[in-house]
Amino acid sequence: MNRKWVLGLTSAASVMVALDATVVTTALSRIRLDLGTSMEQLEWTVNAYSLSFAVLLMTGAVLGDRFGRRRIFIVGLALFTAASVACALAPDVGWLIAARAVQGTGAALVMPLAMALLSAAYPPPDRPKALGLFAGLTGLAVVGGPVVGGAVTQGLAWEWIFWLNLPIGLAVIPLVLRRVPESRGGGESVDAGGLLLATGAALGLVWGLIRSDAAGWGSAEVVGTLAAGAVCGVAFVAWQRAARRPMVPLELFRLRGFAAGNAAGVFMYASLYGSLFFAAQYFQTGRGDTPLEAGLHLLAWTASVTVVAPVAGRLVNRTGARPPAALGLALQAAGMGWLALAATPSVPYWQLVAPMLIAGAGVSMAMPAAQAAVLNAVAPQQIGKASGVFNTGRQLGGVFGVAVLALAFGGAGSYAGPAPFSDGFAAAIAVSAALSLAGAVAALAVPGRKAASAPAPAEPVLTSNR
Repeated sequence: MNRKWVLGLTSAASVMVALDATVVTTALSRIRLDLGTSMEQLEWTVNAYSLSFAVLLMTGAVLGDRFGRRRIFIVGLALFTAASVACALAPDVGWLIAARAVQGTGAALVMPLAMALLSAAYPPPDRPKALGLFAGLTGLAVVGGPVVGGAVTQGLAWEWIFWLNLPIGLAVIPLVLRRVPESRGGGESVDAGGLLLATGAALGLVWGLIRSDAAGWGSAEVVGTLAAGAVCGVAFVAWQRAARRPMVPLELFRLRGFAAGNAAGVFMYASLYGSLFFAAQYFQTGRGDTPLEAGLHLLAWTASVTVVAPVAGRLVNRTGARPPAALGLALQAAGMGWLALAATPSVPYWQLVAPMLIAGAGVSMAMPAAQAAVLNAVAPQQIGKASGVFNTGRQLGGVFGVAVLALAFGGAGSYAGPAPFSDGFAAAIAVSAALSLAGAVAALAVPGRKAASAPAPAEPVLTSNR
């Protein structure tokens, strides 16, 4: 077996999936004009992908362990590629939203199994380097997504951001069959009840938030869906406490580092994804940029991850996770607050560079720190579950961030012109700053380096409710 093939193929799949999480941001303005979408429909174009990705992420890992990681990985790639074609062919926004949900389902099968196949291919001494390269390429895809989306949208059409996945998928799938060996895990059963309840909770709460502006907070639709989401959420917790093999081991939340790190992560990604949803539109609708110019202008914010994140990773090893997580989220809050005050239709671009750099440096510092806080809090045999919970929280945080910032935008602005859009954007980014600040407060609860370095129990209280 040539391990470089495994690294290359899993990284290619991860890049394709990660790119689609952000590539659509700079195409949103053109999609709105071409398909005549409302703000609510634009939200679903982004959130349908993230929501299905989030709720199926841990299920994808379990399916791979039970039925074969390579097999389910290929199923995910095929589903993702087919859904990308459906997105490109979408005649209306309803079709596009449905196809994006299927794309997210494919992504939920691809991402956890890409890491599992890579980990199985490399022995422990070589594994950190391989995973580091994998994570670096995935991070570059996230950073480059707005630029790629802007260039493709401007040079061709927004549909081509999805057509690009077709040749990649058609090339990668047969190579995976030939070059990647099959592997399996523990063969756990899928927690179907937990999956249904988690999906109901997330869908009900997000649906209620998104529809509240159009239908009204007091409407039967909004009140009913929010209530149904809350009931499903409570039922999910009860189910997880009683299940023999729960999707989310709730006992892990008794560990302070795990609970605080996940809370900080949810607030961080809510702020990040929500502000990214509006920033690319602000540069186009508020300032009159072309899609490519918008993507390039966003680099002052997004590209800092390539510089700051590696330094932050080394800093975490020296100081523990709490200082860089709290400081990073505080910097993101400061940058977003400054951006909210500066954003007008006529502001020179150079005046936006400093707040974007501060926000980008802050989130790039907080990202590895929050994840380290979660993983360092658990025993080695619980790292897989802990990582799954953190990544699920990341996607759900992004979904709720887009929904909450859209509420703020709708209350202060509109798409009627540059000035109304800039007013709404400023209000939305102010909420982003508040979410970042809440994340910084949560990060302060992460144990200090000395406490975090204490060995975790071999099985942290995981048998108390069995």
